[in-house]
Amino acid sequence: MGHVKPVALEAADGPAVNRMGPTSTWKGWRSDMKGILRQARLWNLTGLTLLLLATAAADVEADWPQFRGPNAAGIGTGSPPVEFGPGKNQIWRIPMDEGHSSPCIVGDSIYLTTVDRDGARLAVVCIDRASGATRWRSEFNPDQLEKGHPSFNPASSTVACDGQRLVAYFGSYGLVCLGLDGDLIWQNRMPLTKSFSGNATSPVIVGDHVILYRGNYVDHFLLAVDKRTGVEAWKVAQDEEITGEMACTAVPIVADGKLIVHSARSIQAIDPVDGSQIWEMKAATTATSTPIVAGQEVVVAAWNKMGEPALRPEFPSFPELLESHDGNDDQLIEKQELPRLWIFHRPDGVEAPLNGATVRFERVDRNRDQRIDGREWADQIAAIEKWRAGYQTHGMLAIPIGSQGTVDPASVRQLEAQGIPEVPSPLFDGTYLYFVKNGGVLTCLDLRNGKRVYRTRTGGKGTHYASPILADGKLFSIAGDGRISVLTAGPDPELLATNEMGEEVYATPAIVNGIVYVRTHSALFAFGGDRR
Repeated sequence: MGHVKPVALEAADGPAVNRMGPTSTWKGWRSDMKGILRQARLWNLTGLTLLLLATAAADVEADWPQFRGPNAAGIGTGSPPVEFGPGKNQIWRIPMDEGHSSPCIVGDSIYLTTVDRDGARLAVVCIDRASGATRWRSEFNPDQLEKGHPSFNPASSTVACDGQRLVAYFGSYGLVCLGLDGDLIWQNRMPLTKSFSGNATSPVIVGDHVILYRGNYVDHFLLAVDKRTGVEAWKVAQDEEITGEMACTAVPIVADGKLIVHSARSIQAIDPVDGSQIWEMKAATTATSTPIVAGQEVVVAAWNKMGEPALRPEFPSFPELLESHDGNDDQLIEKQELPRLWIFHRPDGVEAPLNGATVRFERVDRNRDQRIDGREWADQIAAIEKWRAGYQTHGMLAIPIGSQGTVDPASVRQLEAQGIPEVPSPLFDGTYLYFVKNGGVLTCLDLRNGKRVYRTRTGGKGTHYASPILADGKLFSIAGDGRISVLTAGPDPELLATNEMGEEVYATPAIVNGIVYVRTHSALFAFGGDRR
């Protein structure tokens, strides 16, 4: 490991304004309030009491201590700008090395992970929240960098921080724990992960434990280590087989004192003290999207590649194929005449690499005569449909938090079976549930009755990797190409703005005290106020 600190501000395109003031005036009270809030979140307190506590703490300084903020709920604080982008309502901008991890914000610091592929170096970076100046950088040298889907990055996991220490995870290295000065406290080296998607999961800190869910071909487990020492508290092996379609990127959350883990083909509730399983709900899911707490239920987007008709395009009959593509009119289909036909396909993410699988000429041409006849076509389509039938319908599921043992499917509400996001996590504002899938398709449900309130387009196009965020009655939806749409929350959506970042955005933004922190593929931005 290498450790470098401090580093001068690399670039700032806007004024460096310190909105926090001297930390000594509020540090002690803020620490007390954060402790109260942690306990409130741990035991899932809701209603006016938690609202008042959260508001009081936000007046001093709100934190965004892990992926998607407190308990991964995706709820920002303050009044962020509606319109922003490079040069518009911009406080500062700094260049960043590669990485898809989201900002972790605690006190006056921002923490991110980065990777230097050429030098095979991983790093945790600390940035001054007010000015954008880099304070320190701690580097780690793995034996080899993790590989995955072309959209994956070896620095995809978001840092977790409890105000005294911060924990980062790299599939290429393992868990590392640093002090707020960047010095290494402990590390837990792990074997290099191997998977199709890349192991983009993030750790969380719950009570005295660091929790990590890790699923790949090499190993598959749920782990708790002591946050002070890194000593293993418990480790639960997962028996579900990892396949190429398993992502295992969901972050554990806390509900009613239980760990909720969206794992490969299941959602589980775990006792955080000893790792024992309280309940398990089997589901047709790749464990990609992080669940949320919504009232007395856990809501999770259980997605799989065949989970709904939109992902399974229909095939033409052989006469239809001949009519459209038999160029030499010989009543056979040659290789150059076979069109691209999708076995499974994300129709609103066509620009993403490895977006689906197509019918292969070689598989259809059973007799190897370089031509496809009607019998070969019928046999291949029948085989594909049989394979497709092995996949279950996916859905947006609401599971009672108080379940026990093997969850009875009859007690689980399937809120929606279409428009389910593969990667982005859902949102809940106390009444309405929101989720965004590829193509910027936004769905709003009334959680009380599970009825769809609306389905609309946000204006975002293509693949969506980042999760949406709610703040000040507004919903922020992030497209992979860098367009951030802002809509009003509630039953009557209004598109307020579409903001162009000018390059890809895969990292989920953070919104703290009215400041929007956006990580693009090459920079980190802070936007706030009316600076036009």
